[in-house]
Amino acid sequence: MSWQISSTSVSQFADQLAEASGVDINVCYQCKKCASGCPIAYAVDYTPVQLLHAARLGLKDLVLSSKAIWLCLACETCVARCPQEVDIVKVMDALRAMALQAGVKPQVPEVASFYRASLRNIRVFGRMYELGLIGQLKLATRELDKDVRLGLEMFKKRKLKMLPDFASLGKASGIFSRARKLERR
Repeated sequence: MSWQISSTSVSQFADQLAEASGVDINVCYQCKKCASGCPIAYAVDYTPVQLLHAARLGLKDLVLSSKAIWLCLACETCVARCPQEVDIVKVMDALRAMALQAGVKPQVPEVASFYRASLRNIRVFGRMYELGLIGQLKLATRELDKDVRLGLEMFKKRKLKMLPDFASLGKASGIFSRARKLERR
């Protein structure tokens, strides 16, 4: 007898996720190798395998409001361990985008603030300007005095530049414009 994993979806949400991520989560057979290798599994509310299963069951609210989609490190350990080659990192990216699109408040707002500040930073300066990123994050999270000593140590060791590299100024804005046009389609 030949065993074949069916890729017919159980839920409409799984279909939406597959379209958004380009990944067929229905091939996951719950071996849990992704979860056993995940370096942040101890800190999340749901492991990658649990999120995939919940998505297949159509538990959209549970999945989009999970901490795990925001805490995922995108380290690709799960992808490397998956015998079915399910790209969970792409799934997590799609889930974050779907959550934002649906107006779901991020369970870890600091991470969402970091993503927004990083992209804004790259759009303006063409590359990462760490001191500017830190400033934006401090204003967004209102944790102005947190990690001040660490910042001063980094500055003393010349790990933080006072000014950004102006050579790349504005060069990435065209890429962001094209991406926005593609998203509108």
